[in-house]
Amino acid sequence: MTPFANLSSGRRKLLLLSALFAVPVIVAYALYFGGWRPSATGNYGELVQPARPIADIALVTLDGRPIRFSDLRGKWTLIAFAAADCPKACERNLYHMRQVIAAQGEKADRVQSVLVLTDSKALDWWRYTIKDYPGMRVVVVPPPALAALARQFTLPAGSPLDNPYRIYLIDPLGNLMMSYPADADPNGLRKDLARLLRVSRIG
Repeated sequence: MTPFANLSSGRRKLLLLSALFAVPVIVAYALYFGGWRPSATGNYGELVQPARPIADIALVTLDGRPIRFSDLRGKWTLIAFAAADCPKACERNLYHMRQVIAAQGEKADRVQSVLVLTDSKALDWWRYTIKDYPGMRVVVVPPPALAALARQFTLPAGSPLDNPYRIYLIDPLGNLMMSYPADADPNGLRKDLARLLRVSRIG
C-alpha cells in the first residue's frame, strides 16, 4: 500500500471518529432548540419555581413562647398545616414526616419537621398528641398573621387553609421549594429528601 493510500485511510478514520463525537451534540442541539424537553424530572414532589423566600412572621410555641419563622432556618424543613382537629389525612402527614426523616439515617439531624396550627383551639389535646412525634416542632399562628403566612404557601393547588393537608419542603435558607399532595407516596418524599441531602452543602 502506498504512503498516499495510508494517508487517505487515516484521514477517513479521523473523519469517522469526528462524526461519531459530533452526532450526539448535533442531536442535543436540535432537540433543545426544537423545543423538546424531558417528560419527567428526577424529583417526585412538585417544584416551586422559582423557589419562594418565606418572609419572617411572629409565631407562638405550644407552651406560649414567642418564636419567629426565621428561627426555623438552618435545616431542611418539612411543614404541614393543621387546624384544631386532626383527621386521618393530618395524622398520616405527621406519621409520614416522622418516618421520612428517620429513614435519612445519619443525615436525619439535618432535617426537622414543623406542624403549623392555624388556630389556638384544642392546644391541650395537641400537647398530648404530639408526644408520639418526638422532635416535631409545633407552632401556632396568631390570627393577625394567619392570612399573610397562608398567602406565602399558596400554590396553584390552593392555600394551606383551603387545601390543608399538603406537605411543604423548605430549604435551610428559608425558601419554599417543593410541595406534596395529601395522598403523596412517602417513599417519593423520602427519595427527594435523600437526594437533596446528598448533593446539598447547606443545612
